[in-house]
Amino acid sequence: MPAADLSSRTVLVTGATSGIGHETARQLAERGATVLVHGRTPVEAQAAVGRLIATGRIDATRLRTVAADFTHLDEVERMAHKVVGEHPCLDVLVNNAGIAAPERHTVTADGNEVAFQVNFLAHYLLTSLLEPALTSDPGGRVVNVSSSLHRTASIQWSDPNRIRRYSRLAAYAQSQLALTVFASDPRVTAVSVHPGVCDTALLPLYAHQGTSPAEGAAHVVRLCDPATEIVNGAYYDRDERLDPAPAATEVRTVQRLNKLAALLVGHAA
Repeated sequence: MPAADLSSRTVLVTGATSGIGHETARQLAERGATVLVHGRTPVEAQAAVGRLIATGRIDATRLRTVAADFTHLDEVERMAHKVVGEHPCLDVLVNNAGIAAPERHTVTADGNEVAFQVNFLAHYLLTSLLEPALTSDPGGRVVNVSSSLHRTASIQWSDPNRIRRYSRLAAYAQSQLALTVFASDPRVTAVSVHPGVCDTALLPLYAHQGTSPAEGAAHVVRLCDPATEIVNGAYYDRDERLDPAPAATEVRTVQRLNKLAALLVGHAA
């Protein structure tokens, strides 16, 4: 059965210059979607678009570039305003950009632990600012590329930047739990997905071997397809819908996380 045509869809994929994000952008564009390819810089985003065009299977007119370094929330804000101005109706936002927490505790210029900001806070801010575009059509949705490691995490409410006790694995897992909890925010229909252990820059956090980024991306793309019915806050491990960590379905936790995130990004919102 051929894959459904997505030529009516406009999708923004964050972290689309490599790994699962790049493969997600490729698969969406090959199915006809207009894809906003995000990179940290305009040069990186344009290079990613060049590689997509070079495959010979994609209509170049379907690709756009957007850029923001997620370690700088003011850049995220500028990119969001640009997207809303140029694409008042955005069908899907794929929150994919992510980094492994560094060995040493690192804080951004915005004052946040770097993995918590790049993997969650920047996406919180971006999603919030894109809400008008995502909700202009009832079918708008957000797909958060999360991790099964969210089950091992806890959010340190009194010390989200983990200044007192830092572990790179705990910091990364906390960012993934926050992203998974955020999918239950009622403002925009969203789901989260663990795309499997893939051979990307994040592989050392999980194992020595992984499947191809293309295989992981296929699980993300399936959730971008309007033919795939979703329920707000649902969590998928690849193609299988599972219960996420209990915190991800607790209304109080969702509200508490929103309050914390709004506080941490407030100066840039």
